[in-house]
Amino acid sequence: MDFNDVKKLMEDFNNSPTRELEITTDGFHIHLSKNEAPFISQDNKNYADSPAIEASDESIVSSKNDDLDDASLIKSPMVGTVYLQPEPEKAAYVSVGSHVHKGDVVCIIEAMKMMTEIKSEYAGEVVEVLVDNEDLVEFDQPLFKIKEG
Repeated sequence: MDFNDVKKLMEDFNNSPTRELEITTDGFHIHLSKNEAPFISQDNKNYADSPAIEASDESIVSSKNDDLDDASLIKSPMVGTVYLQPEPEKAAYVSVGSHVHKGDVVCIIEAMKMMTEIKSEYAGEVVEVLVDNEDLVEFDQPLFKIKEG
């Protein structure tokens, strides 16, 4: 495939209803996607959409936030769909407050019909889950905050 072929392929893809296309041939690989994977950094999160916190919980949240700056992040090693539970009707692998050991499975990421277990690199407490079940995640996107210890 030369540049003009790729350019034509991109134009055809943009004009089609297809959302994602991946082609691999001898010495050539292209992945086109119209899917948007919103990345929301913790500093820019829109709290207007979040449920209100009751006054009694506010003091707990503010005291814990002081410790979050030194939390370790488990990041996505690939682009794909994240699954926080092993099966739809089962409990999540981990949730806020869960204690994890190094090597514990915290979620699964599906990429090209391959399921990859994501294991914790840290031992400690899950202080924040940064993605929702079945979110599309990007490479190196933070998934969990872990307070080591």
